[in-house]
Amino acid sequence: MPALIYVLLLGVYPLVKGIWYSLYDYNLIKPARTQFIGIDNYRELFIDSDMRQALLNTVVFTLGSVFFELVLGFVIALALWRDELFNRICLTLILIPVTITPLVVGLIFKGLLLADYGLVGYYLAQWGISDPRGLFASPDTALATLIFIDVWEWTPLVALILLAGLKALPTDILEAASVDGANPLRVFRSITLPLMLPSVLLALTIRSIDAFRVFDSVFVTTGGGPGNATNTLMVYAVKEGLSFFNIGKASAIANVSLLCTAMIAAGLIFLIRHYDKKASIR
Repeated sequence: MPALIYVLLLGVYPLVKGIWYSLYDYNLIKPARTQFIGIDNYRELFIDSDMRQALLNTVVFTLGSVFFELVLGFVIALALWRDELFNRICLTLILIPVTITPLVVGLIFKGLLLADYGLVGYYLAQWGISDPRGLFASPDTALATLIFIDVWEWTPLVALILLAGLKALPTDILEAASVDGANPLRVFRSITLPLMLPSVLLALTIRSIDAFRVFDSVFVTTGGGPGNATNTLMVYAVKEGLSFFNIGKASAIANVSLLCTAMIAAGLIFLIRHYDKKASIR
């Protein structure tokens, strides 16, 4: 019962309330003019250019960050596969970024990359490598910089998940393949990678859901700018709700984001279960 009450209060109730608000033209500045408009808020989103740009930015951010995190995480996991003291120390050290909240990570990189006084950004601007106003001020580099920040913070988590999967692999199969004369690349492609697919999909699921809901690092570094170059769905929803007090439209944006996240999670969880069943049959 306590668990059920917790879920109802902190999960179901806000969700139902958000869906309810999205069906109204509800603005905190004009609460007396609140009226039921059905799905008009959702219909408006489909013709809203800012919404389309926010959705595109969110998809690009998610695909870019998750791709690099998976690749780099796999490389790190393979490098730390052996259970040695040096590898255990390295694993402890590379997990430090994960322990820092995204808000603080965003502030740290903002301080580093600002063109005026940033420890790194100042020299990048002076040497002509970045825009004179800094990496966050240019539409061409702002989103890529945010992807880099996300990769820096969350690659260790992906590496930890993949490393756990590597350590759970049956060593007898790997040893038998080596005895049969298979080279390391063939062993990785034919045995290691197929057996690692559930772990890869698990890491992909966790990071895809989290990356699609990105807010903290974007809000404290660019605020969605310059223009709409880094405006993501969650940032756009917060702007509509807390800057323009348009609760109805903000709720609709949040619900669209929730629906997209649920679809991503459902697809990846289906793949995880599919490969788990195949592995158990084998």
